[in-house]
Amino acid sequence: MRRADRAGAILLLLFGVWFAAVALRNYTYWSATGPGAGFFPFWLGVAMAALAALLLVRAAREADPGPAWVPRGRGAVRFLGVLGASVAFVALMPWVGMAPGTVLFLVVILKAVEGHSWPVAAGVAVATAAVNWAVFAFWLRVPFPAGVLGF
Repeated sequence: MRRADRAGAILLLLFGVWFAAVALRNYTYWSATGPGAGFFPFWLGVAMAALAALLLVRAAREADPGPAWVPRGRGAVRFLGVLGASVAFVALMPWVGMAPGTVLFLVVILKAVEGHSWPVAAGVAVATAAVNWAVFAFWLRVPFPAGVLGF
C-alpha cells in the first residue's frame, strides 16, 4: 500500500465529510426557490469524500510501495518555489489586492518555476486574473481584496 496515497486519501476523506457536514449545518440546503447556499458545498464535500474513498481503495490494493513521495533535487526546488509563492500570495493579498496578486503569483509560477517565456507567463497571468475578476467580482458580485491601489 502506498503510504502517501493512503495518508492523503484519509485526510481528504475526513476533510470532505467535514466540509459536507458544515455545509448542511450552517447553510440552507434547499429553499422555496430552489437550491440554497449549502447545496453546492454539500455536494462538493460528498464528491471529495467519494473520490478520496476510491483513492484509499486503490492504494490498499497496490502492493508496490511506489517511488519516494518526498521530492528531491529539482522537484524539491519546484515544490518550495510553489509553496513560497503561495505563502507570499496569501500574506501580501491585503496590500497588493486580488487581481494584481493573481498576476504576480502566476508570473512567478510560470516564469520562475516552470520556465515559460515572458509573453506566455504574462499572457496567461493577465488572462486568468481578468477571467477570475469577471466571474467573481463583476458577475457574482463577490468582493475581492482591493489592496492599496484600489483594485
